[in-house]
Amino acid sequence: MSNIALTVDTINQLKPLEVVENETVKARFIQIYDTLWGAGTGEAAYERESFYFNNKLRDEEKLQKATSFSVFTSFIDLAVDGLSLEPGTRALCYLQGRNVCIGTDASGKKIYEGRLTLTVSGYGELVLRARAGQIRYADNPVLVYEEDEFAFGDKGGQKIVEYMCHLPHKSNHIVAAFLRITRADGSIDYAVMLEEDWLRLQAYSEKNNRRWDANTRQWIEKPNDLYLSNGGRIDTGFLAAKLIKHAFKTYPKIRIGKGTELESQQDDNKQQEVDDFYGVAPAMPVDNNPAFGNAVDTSEGVTIDPAKADVPEQGATDDDGAF
Repeated sequence: MSNIALTVDTINQLKPLEVVENETVKARFIQIYDTLWGAGTGEAAYERESFYFNNKLRDEEKLQKATSFSVFTSFIDLAVDGLSLEPGTRALCYLQGRNVCIGTDASGKKIYEGRLTLTVSGYGELVLRARAGQIRYADNPVLVYEEDEFAFGDKGGQKIVEYMCHLPHKSNHIVAAFLRITRADGSIDYAVMLEEDWLRLQAYSEKNNRRWDANTRQWIEKPNDLYLSNGGRIDTGFLAAKLIKHAFKTYPKIRIGKGTELESQQDDNKQQEVDDFYGVAPAMPVDNNPAFGNAVDTSEGVTIDPAKADVPEQGATDDDGAF
């Protein structure tokens, strides 16, 4: 793309909070943003996103445990994906830390390294899929209470939903949620979640948040707080985000940066065609001292196999590998 020189070694010599303020990193971000999203747009995007990015790192010191290279890829991915870290109830993406096993020591004990990942929320995925031409738009999620009339099914290969709201909702008991999606060809698709679906996810969250209590000498299982924050039931905003997240599990893949994860498809979505955007030369060879485990080449990124269970919103995490 240009002769802006970056190497893994150079990036790893920076502290996490220094990465986005580095002049070469700044130039790379602006160059990518101008190339993908319009000439002259990169400078303003850099000023905005560098502010959000480093504010997040300062506010959550645990994220500073991540390698500087993973901080770099997460920041550059904001330009690759064309999303913003602006916080809010409908944030498009957020930063998430994970502990990744990079080998074992001489005794066979696993060695972990902190990695920062840019995670795209369900709302961000709506933006990406509309931009990719897979959908025209999606309506706001609808929450169905036990007082309402609701039915869904399939007729002639077409998903159908019948819904009638009955007020007031005195029970505060949500039994279903659905999302109406207009595809690119004008056809209608529906995503539906039932109470049994999020209760199943809650059970997964409990298992993944399991902690050993040394005082009682037993395992304690507790789900993400948002599953119980609404008078012992799931938080409405959390449920809406979960519905959007699960709506696109069967849709085609979309282009994202190699340091980015989609909440809906976190297994294998690192798209190789964006490699050239990073413009980073491989690290210099290192001494593979067996006392410290095998050296790991991070120049091509890392593939993380997160827990298959529920994925947290806005940086909260349900799996044991997060930090």
